[in-house]
Amino acid sequence: MKVVIQRVSKAGVTINNGEVASIGNGLLILLGIVNEDTKEDIDWLCNKIANLRVFGDDNGVMNKSLMDVGGEVIVVSQFTLHALTKKGNRPSYIKAAKPDVAIPLYKAFVQTLEGILGKPVQTGEFGAMMQVNLVNDGPVTIIMDTKDKR
Repeated sequence: MKVVIQRVSKAGVTINNGEVASIGNGLLILLGIVNEDTKEDIDWLCNKIANLRVFGDDNGVMNKSLMDVGGEVIVVSQFTLHALTKKGNRPSYIKAAKPDVAIPLYKAFVQTLEGILGKPVQTGEFGAMMQVNLVNDGPVTIIMDTKDKR
């Protein structure tokens, strides 16, 4: 499971010219899932994200977590995070999990994060063509992969 986490002052997701998600201060999370991902990966990643100290304290030092600042979250499914680009110029997405595997894991990820944060997490729509807009605050962008946790 791979994520790109962006600290934002605002972010939103639009589908067919209609806004489906919108947040202020918080995190935009792009989530890529592979067949090997498990509930253990979800638990580890959600706990890490909720407690990741990427928000400024009173001295402007990144010393506060999403939980500390009460930030909001949007999670967007992003199979292209698992693109293979070694050969040729057209990326291969063969590593990305198919919807029958990815959708339940995506939903479990969102539910787990909601449970940790104690509030709703907004989402895009799995498999939809989405327009994601954001104001990256900092900019702060973190890439995490559960395959690198061991």
